[in-house]
Amino acid sequence: MKLCVALDLAEKSDNLALAHTLKSEDIWLKVGLRSFIRDGKPLLEELKAINPSFKIFLDLKLHDIPNTMADAAESIVALNVDMFNVHASSGRKAMQTVMQRVNALSNPPIVLAVTALTSFDNASFEAIYRTPIAQKAVDFATDAYESGIHGVVCSAYESLDIKAHTSEHFLTLTPGIRPFNEASNDQERVADLKVAEAQKSDFIVVGRPIYHHADPLSVVRKILESIA
Repeated sequence: MKLCVALDLAEKSDNLALAHTLKSEDIWLKVGLRSFIRDGKPLLEELKAINPSFKIFLDLKLHDIPNTMADAAESIVALNVDMFNVHASSGRKAMQTVMQRVNALSNPPIVLAVTALTSFDNASFEAIYRTPIAQKAVDFATDAYESGIHGVVCSAYESLDIKAHTSEHFLTLTPGIRPFNEASNDQERVADLKVAEAQKSDFIVVGRPIYHHADPLSVVRKILESIA
């Protein structure tokens, strides 16, 4: 299980400062919409300059018509990131088109598909998708798996079931991790490290419990010791 630290801070300088603090650790860094829209490619380059061994997950959740998604995916690959994601609800054709384009390039990154955002509870999810989260997450994951996607973004609670319906090697990245039972904030389906381990999550995403702590490095080291 790998730790992915979310760089969701309000200023570029804050994200870079956090990366500097954590530069000695074997971690992934998640760059999301706000940070990438605001700071773009230079942020990715500066993060790699801090530690070339940092792995970058560009969390933009592509969702559009198939060719537009594939064009965007090709541009993302040119940024030399290590992982990015699309929405599984874009459909099989879109995901297949993305993977055909990505696989034709040299050194393709990991591509994940988002199933159900962890901000959803079951009632709000069913209001849109007319299906319980647990079932639809598996449906989306199956679509992604059969489309050649490498794995999915899901809550920790769906990870094991998704692997059972796809493959034990199908990657699961689980946001909403509160490693030591911290506040859930705007997330609904949160989990701690024990749940993530039991559910065989391949990547855990942790943000606020790290960057809101007075000593982020100590929290990261505690997490890494727990998941070693």
